[in-house]
Amino acid sequence: MATITGRLANLLSRRLPGVGRRATRRQIEQFRASHGAKGNRLLGKPVFLLDVVGRVSGQPRPVMLMLVHRGEDLVVVGSNGGNPDTPNWYRNLIAAGEAHVEVGADRWAVDARELDEGSERDDCWARACAAYPDFATYQELTDRRIPVAVLTRKA
Repeated sequence: MATITGRLANLLSRRLPGVGRRATRRQIEQFRASHGAKGNRLLGKPVFLLDVVGRVSGQPRPVMLMLVHRGEDLVVVGSNGGNPDTPNWYRNLIAAGEAHVEVGADRWAVDARELDEGSERDDCWARACAAYPDFATYQELTDRRIPVAVLTRKA
């Protein structure tokens, strides 16, 4: 069943994408300035900061993402609010194969691995939807299969 917040986020991202980008920039600034003490929640759910290098620019591209744990790993979902295109941050992550994350005041390097078909992807998708039910709504609102990746701490 589609969530109201998921439908609203989808509508806003389609009609007013600049609003979301500005809000994300402000949240990143607040998160960094407070060392993760502020700006660490979205709609009451925990979020974290992902820094990934742009595949074209070569510059760091920060983005706030929903915090979904799988043991020591983090699960990320390229939902783009259910829009037709995969988000750039996700394409950058898969192209780079690595990134940095900040959860609260902790920062570490990660390797990224996209999950295709199978039980591992199914498990991670279920975890993501349990943590943030709007992901299921976004999947209902798009024709593409929303991609899922796992971030594993580098040794």
